[in-house]
Amino acid sequence: MDAANEDQAGEYLEHRNSMMRGLVSSLRSLGSRLTDLVVPPVCLSCQTPLSGHNALCPDCWQQIDFIQAPLCDRLGIPLPFDTGGRMISAAAVANPPVYRRARAVASYDGVMRCLIHGFKYSDRHDLRSLFGNWLQQAGGELLRDADIIVPVPLNRLRLLRRRFNQAAILSGELGRLTGIDHIPTTLRRVRATPTQVGLTHDQRRRNVRGAFVVGRKERPRITGRRILLIDDVITTGATVDACAKALLTAGAESVDVLALALVSEPTRMTT
Repeated sequence: MDAANEDQAGEYLEHRNSMMRGLVSSLRSLGSRLTDLVVPPVCLSCQTPLSGHNALCPDCWQQIDFIQAPLCDRLGIPLPFDTGGRMISAAAVANPPVYRRARAVASYDGVMRCLIHGFKYSDRHDLRSLFGNWLQQAGGELLRDADIIVPVPLNRLRLLRRRFNQAAILSGELGRLTGIDHIPTTLRRVRATPTQVGLTHDQRRRNVRGAFVVGRKERPRITGRRILLIDDVITTGATVDACAKALLTAGAESVDVLALALVSEPTRMTT
């Protein structure tokens, strides 16, 4: 084939590829419009009509207390002022956690609390995309250091009743978004514990002591690795602390914690 014919063949292939890309884009746009006709996009909280899916309306968004700096580097709780550099709260100094750092998207109240309740107890799995994006944004510095993403496990009876582990759904979504290894079977809950609702900080710690283990087959996969532990809500930190202890005992290099919400006043936690 001479040079002129090669050029013509190249132009034809490029034109064909361009047409195919345009066709695919048009089909996707048509599919999106048809989906919007069948399932119109609405606010995930109040059902106000929106222009796109997996979002909140401005009013609901403003009602969420997103956690931002300045905050305690260990517990992830908001601090009243920025002194510059790495800051540690009095609570973290008085009771240092086993895990290295914790971060959360928002405070556990108002709209955020309603969204999480719907996710956990009313099968609102339509929230997973929004929650995954929020976790990715809130956990940026933790994700950069993470080798493996692991969810807090449920005990078998609770898993049978609920049919899913909300922490595993969140960790799976985060793994999909980031490409970080997601190993949901790393931790096992070997002891069914009474609900943590209404318990004090010390009672919660005693309640989950020894409740989590890493199976022998899973240990080589986490030895020397940096683990990012995922949960829906951090109340006193007792559960994630017990999980972190099990992971570190099994050989993990470090454990960070990332959650959707943080209870700012655990003593007032009733649900």
